[in-house]
Amino acid sequence: MFIGAYLYQELNYDTYPAQADQIYRVGIHLTGNGGATDFPMVDVAVGPGIKNAYPEVLAVTRLEQDRPAFIKYNNQQFKEEKLALADSNFFTVFSIPLVEGDTKTALTNPNSIVITKAFEKKYFGESPGLNKILAAGSVLYKVTGVIDKVPDNSHFHADAFISMSTEVTPSTRQTWSNVNYFTYLLLNKNADPKKLEASFPQLVAKYVVPEVQHDMGVSLAEAQKSVNTFVFYLQPLTDIHLHSATKFEFEANGDIHYIYIFSALALFILILACINFTNLSTASSSKRSKEIGIRKVLGSEKDKLVWQFLTESVMLTLLAMLFALGFVYLLLPYFNNLAGKNISMQFFLNYRAIAFEIVLTLFVGIIAGIYPAFFLSSFQILSVLKGSGSPKSVGKGTLRSSLIVFQFTISTALIIATFIVFQQLHYMQNVKLGYDKNQVLVLNETYSLGTGIESFKQELLHKNDVVNATISSNVPGINNNMSGTEVYAKDIADKGTRSEIHIGIFNIDDTYIPTLGMKILKGRNFYTGSLADSSSIIINEAAVQSLGWGNSDPIGKIIIRSGTRHYTVVGLVKDFHYTSAKQKIGPLMMLYGHNNGSIMVKIKTADVHGLITDIKKQWDSYNTGLPFSYSFLDDQFAQLYSSEEHVGAIFTTFSVIAVIIACLGLFGLAAFMIRQRVKEIGIRKVLGASPQTITMMLSKEFLLLVIIAALIAFPITWYAMNKWLQSFAYRINIQWWVFALAAIIAIIIAFVTISFQAIKAALANPVKSLRSE
Repeated sequence: MFIGAYLYQELNYDTYPAQADQIYRVGIHLTGNGGATDFPMVDVAVGPGIKNAYPEVLAVTRLEQDRPAFIKYNNQQFKEEKLALADSNFFTVFSIPLVEGDTKTALTNPNSIVITKAFEKKYFGESPGLNKILAAGSVLYKVTGVIDKVPDNSHFHADAFISMSTEVTPSTRQTWSNVNYFTYLLLNKNADPKKLEASFPQLVAKYVVPEVQHDMGVSLAEAQKSVNTFVFYLQPLTDIHLHSATKFEFEANGDIHYIYIFSALALFILILACINFTNLSTASSSKRSKEIGIRKVLGSEKDKLVWQFLTESVMLTLLAMLFALGFVYLLLPYFNNLAGKNISMQFFLNYRAIAFEIVLTLFVGIIAGIYPAFFLSSFQILSVLKGSGSPKSVGKGTLRSSLIVFQFTISTALIIATFIVFQQLHYMQNVKLGYDKNQVLVLNETYSLGTGIESFKQELLHKNDVVNATISSNVPGINNNMSGTEVYAKDIADKGTRSEIHIGIFNIDDTYIPTLGMKILKGRNFYTGSLADSSSIIINEAAVQSLGWGNSDPIGKIIIRSGTRHYTVVGLVKDFHYTSAKQKIGPLMMLYGHNNGSIMVKIKTADVHGLITDIKKQWDSYNTGLPFSYSFLDDQFAQLYSSEEHVGAIFTTFSVIAVIIACLGLFGLAAFMIRQRVKEIGIRKVLGASPQTITMMLSKEFLLLVIIAALIAFPITWYAMNKWLQSFAYRINIQWWVFALAAIIAIIIAFVTISFQAIKAALANPVKSLRSE
């Protein structure tokens, strides 16, 4: 039920808008010399341009992530991390109702802001926030609406939405060739998105080509190649969460692969439990053989006996379901914490959930009980009443052996998969990043220091515990949605071809590279305070390959940006992971210049608390008006993998449950089989067999089945996990020892499970088992 709730939430993302099946997000597939990149955002004019060109587009709305800012009301001031800009019709298209204000007009005027109820309570207490004024520095915003919250099952979340007209004014250049705005189209019911998508190259030819020709300063023939390199595409709204995971998403999305994995895990757990019921029911059939014989003598027909046993199975499953609901109630807070979800108990008690629970109960009860029902009802009257027990096939136990093999095939596969999942997660968190993230203190909101930021940095450098410091908002691994642009290489363009790529941009100072311990492979770092470096850039290895320079020396080559801006490459830095290690390292150019949002400080001290206290005093002396805020780079980096950690924790927890279920079945079956052989054990002891010999004799049959199960699990798990690893740009190689270790663990678990009963039987007094003979 827990896994079912998790899957239901994941599969129902973005289904809350009234016309969710008619909403599509516009993205761009950009092909360059270095390969292809998908962007889930487009330029400012793309959405309105598509609406004007095609009557089947009923509406277009845009969303843009805004930078964190300090918001103030009277004496209350908080840093808000989740801010966004949205068009005036945004709440109408997404069917998000306002509890205060008018949905249709709330975001019409510039400097309007719509906030959530939690946001309202934080600033205004129990008073209504409508029409009150909030300040972000010198900019004032009027609260024109309040929503309850953005639904949990949404691919975007924000605490406040600022009117898009605040940023996009009539004077804003209506461009098509950049990326910044999440753009959504509402199509009419009869629209064919594929047909609409196929006509987009006409818009590229009409709007993008002239821009490229102007901005890049190339010929019309060269610019017309953009028709093939700029490919706009439509993505259904309900596909975004599970089928889109670019590094430019509004927030981290899910992964369809995990849906498959957890669906299989839930199914396996039910199958293992059903196998236990089947195994133990058939194994203990002799206990009910006389009952069945008497019922048949008294006139019970086979079909009535089948229904009796199926009813018993369903009733047991119903009892299990009631217990399950009780456990769900008790464990739900822990599961929410484990999965990073916000599932309430009401989810399990609505009419759809109750209907599902009833169907699940019937299904599991019938599947678990169908074989025992037919098996038990097929006993012959004479044989069972004579005391010969169940049919000979029960003694051979072929079915039970096969089911044990199946159970431990699944258990061994889950143990292997758990190892590989955690190896991959550990690898991503500890991959060679290309920079040193340890003991790097990140000071936030340093833009508030104004012209004093350089002197603040110099004061830091005079502290004995500070190794180095750099001024830059471009914190590697953290600023995933960094700015980027299209550039091309002059020496290639001069030969008649244009090597255009989309490249990330970092604005750094001369101490950035040494502070983070990056390695310059060729050329040099920026000179300290040199105006001559205003047209110099440092690029990474990925940029060299993307621009088609191969193994040639990039130093001294020219990169052109926006048609007129010429930059000379003065340094080549070794590739480093400036986004999550889940994505491939992309091309990057570093410009010389301050980006004053953060200061990164490389420290070396055992007294970190004392140093931070000292830096806080220094901050307070500058009277910035903002509280001192800091974090550690390695902590921020770890947050990139929080979703993977949740998935790993869920997978491990339920894998352990699956293995325990398999062991419970094996424990019960071993107990029954040993009771069947109690006289044999007694005779062996009388003839001199030691407890160790008897324990091994009783265990080896089961252990052989576990070894067979492990051998079956190996190729299946290798194939499945290898497919899963393909979704990561940087991944581990599956090692042979993982399979060997998993097999050893499975054998040990099985041996411990069996040996408890085996040792008990081996130590029993043989007189007790033989005295009736």
